[in-house]
Amino acid sequence: MPVGRYAPSPSGDLHVGNLRTAVLAWLFARATGRRFVMRVDDLDRVRPGAAERQLADLAALGLDWDDPVLFQSERLDAYASAVDRLVAEGRTFECFCTRREILEAPTAPHQPPGAYPGTCRDLTDAQRDERRQTRPAAIRLRADVAEWTVADVLHGEVSASVDDLVLRRGDGIPAYNLTVVLDDAHQGVDQVVRGDDLLASAPRQAYLASLLGLPAPEYAHVPLVLNTDGKRLAKRDGAVTLAELAERDVDVLRLIGDSLGLAGDGPADWLAEFDPARLPRAPWVVTPPV
Repeated sequence: MPVGRYAPSPSGDLHVGNLRTAVLAWLFARATGRRFVMRVDDLDRVRPGAAERQLADLAALGLDWDDPVLFQSERLDAYASAVDRLVAEGRTFECFCTRREILEAPTAPHQPPGAYPGTCRDLTDAQRDERRQTRPAAIRLRADVAEWTVADVLHGEVSASVDDLVLRRGDGIPAYNLTVVLDDAHQGVDQVVRGDDLLASAPRQAYLASLLGLPAPEYAHVPLVLNTDGKRLAKRDGAVTLAELAERDVDVLRLIGDSLGLAGDGPADWLAEFDPARLPRAPWVVTPPV
């Protein structure tokens, strides 16, 4: 049976932008007869108790999910196996670059700023041995395409550049682009709804899925939620979490419903009138209450 999902990272409480995206992921899934699953991306920046509070907030909004919550920390063996397979197939190389070095390096004309410039792609054995003495190596995919195309419900066909993406970081932690591909396939996810700041990442993830013999999902990248400065909403912008807004007598469900043009009292009501074609395409600007 088809499956949709939501996958928060437990770095803190969800803000109203995160909650809105979760509601949209649930609506997209339920409106198309899909099951809905929840995953916690807990491999990095985990704050104690955050996952439990996030799940409680989502349930308080009226969202439900069909399977036990999947925690990424339970799947380290699966990630290691996939990396080992790609290494054995000769599809990877060791990379010793820092993030700063990559950002400061010149890139090819067809690549966006910050794309990996290929610095360590063709190091000799002697050069790799020398670099291992001072810095742990990340494992990067040796991409053999420059671009990949995916289908998006809201954006149509989307093509973007593919660089030599990280599979495992230098500290040994599996990288997001690998884990999201493996976990979506593991959970049977064939529909991914998330913020449109991740739109350019979808082609490279779909490309990686193809190398692993996994299907790429259908995507729906929804507009971001911004603060009054036009930047992505963050918890530092004031009262933006469910608890903080409730303390100020803000009806969060009504706030989200109004932003989506949905008139009912919550997700169960919105399902009957939900139509992706009618969703606002502009970012939602939130003014947190004082």
